[in-house]
Amino acid sequence: MSLPVMLTFDLDGESLALAADPANARRPGVLSQGAYGPRVGVFRILECLARHSVPATFFVPGMIVERYPDAVAAIAAAGHEVAHHGYTHLSPADMDPAEELAEMRRATGLIVAATGRRPAGYRSPSWDFSPHTLGFLRDEGFVYSSNLMDDDRAYVHPGGLVELPVQWLLDDAPFFLFRPPYSRPISPPEAALATWLAELDALAAEEGRCFVLTMHPQLSGRASRVALLDRLVTYAKGIAGTGFMRCADYAREVKAGYRPAPQSLARTTMR
Repeated sequence: MSLPVMLTFDLDGESLALAADPANARRPGVLSQGAYGPRVGVFRILECLARHSVPATFFVPGMIVERYPDAVAAIAAAGHEVAHHGYTHLSPADMDPAEELAEMRRATGLIVAATGRRPAGYRSPSWDFSPHTLGFLRDEGFVYSSNLMDDDRAYVHPGGLVELPVQWLLDDAPFFLFRPPYSRPISPPEAALATWLAELDALAAEEGRCFVLTMHPQLSGRASRVALLDRLVTYAKGIAGTGFMRCADYAREVKAGYRPAPQSLARTTMR
């Protein structure tokens, strides 16, 4: 396979609004924007994935595992990966080490109870780390992280944790997230699709790259945006050597056959 394609979905639900302002717990209208994801959007996305017979990875905060067991059960029953996305949507960088580890373990326990499996992967809320996060992930037995932006190839941190890099370029939030008072223009689906297909083509033309797309069911579970996903999957299937994988499956392949990049390409970010 020349280009592994990983479709990932952050099922944030109401956790994003609650992390932004705890007072949002008393604002049903605000919470309803996130609730659309696990109530409606995720099921529309699952139907699209089933039509194409492609696997995906869903990163789910622990509080959403608790609130929406039917959504999580549907994800797992369809054969998709349920991965770790914190317990709340609070940044680990804003927690003390004991609090960060307690949240990590709490969410892990909820995913195990819901799916019967320990989560292999971790994506932090807002892709934000504390100085302790990588060490906790190694100690807790995670296979991979999908948080950093210092490459578009997968690589392995010291200690064996695989990194599956992400990028805002391949995220739906810059195109579709509209949340007063931090409002931005809402892009048409064609703008996101054109951006993602251009990157897909460019990465497919090089060796050893990976395509990690991040979408949010509360945003991209809307009908017109699932149609966008349908078009992207159809297009990607037509690129020779492209294959769809769950993040955990690709991370294990990377770990089994990883060779470090030449020193001239060494990264400067934390490892």
